[in-house]
Amino acid sequence: MGRRYSAAMPARQYLPALWLLSDARNDARLEAALERLPRGSGFIYRHYHLAPAERVARWHALARAARSRGHVLILADSTMTALEWGADGAYGAPRALYPRRDLLTLATAHDMAEIGQANRIGADALLLSPAFATRSHPGAVALGPARFRLLAAQAQMPVIALGGMTPDTARRLAWPGWAAIDGLS
Repeated sequence: MGRRYSAAMPARQYLPALWLLSDARNDARLEAALERLPRGSGFIYRHYHLAPAERVARWHALARAARSRGHVLILADSTMTALEWGADGAYGAPRALYPRRDLLTLATAHDMAEIGQANRIGADALLLSPAFATRSHPGAVALGPARFRLLAAQAQMPVIALGGMTPDTARRLAWPGWAAIDGLS
């Protein structure tokens, strides 16, 4: 994970170590956050809070900003929608993803069952959460470093830590790949 990025490299061959996820909470700060991210980072566009037409329009605006910095763009939606919108890949629960050779497939997981599903479909990467307490899932039991590592060891693909991730918690976890909403915006 985290191979050196080249603008000529297809996204399918490159998996960033650092990922920003979009959310209603960070929407107003996304352009600035995308600008601050190191060139070639990853951006996962969720924006479930918007009506369909608004969601598409916001995607295109943010995609322009992200592409100008060489970021990899992932859409939290179906594989077909990711293709239609020009994303580099799709993000979601493993049971809802259909991997393709020309798109990155990022699966979400919170437990062994979902890790097993991600392994079976051959996801390119797994976002395992919540590594730490997070506003996204109030009251959810955080995995913590030890349980995170035990679960991550079961994945047959690179694992990206999600949930309560900031530069400080990333250092504490000492994991090569991480993603955040608030922690990067």
